[in-house]
Amino acid sequence: MAPTIDHPGEQAAQDPIKLIGIRETPLSVDEVLKAVGDDAAGGTALFVGTVRNHDGGADVDALGYSCHPSAEAEMRRVAEKVVAEYPVRALAAVHRVGDLGIGDLAVVVGVSCPHRGEAFEACRKLIDDLKHEVPIWKHQKFSDGTEEWVGAC
Repeated sequence: MAPTIDHPGEQAAQDPIKLIGIRETPLSVDEVLKAVGDDAAGGTALFVGTVRNHDGGADVDALGYSCHPSAEAEMRRVAEKVVAEYPVRALAAVHRVGDLGIGDLAVVVGVSCPHRGEAFEACRKLIDDLKHEVPIWKHQKFSDGTEEWVGAC
């Protein structure tokens, strides 16, 4: 049976934004994956951002994230732009704030769509726009004693 664009499963869901959050507690890939589960989705894409032990050629010992009070509302605005552009069945995004260790999860986003290509594209747009537009800042402490603030926007 050939797919038809007229089928409701080929369209965006009525309320696809399932989870948006800024957290001081450890993030869960399972929570995001569960939030974006949808029986009409043929593709689910996740992005998991982790704290790495280096940046710009320097060793990173520690880092912390902080955010503006509007950060969660800005995440929702970014998510709304993504669901307006893609046939999103479900979308979730969570970002960590506070002190994180090497290997900790800093951000987890997920998108499900009727097809894999749409899911990949929507997930990429979500994480890229989140990193560029949401007021979340990273404070890195390097092994040589220097520090650096990196702004998301």
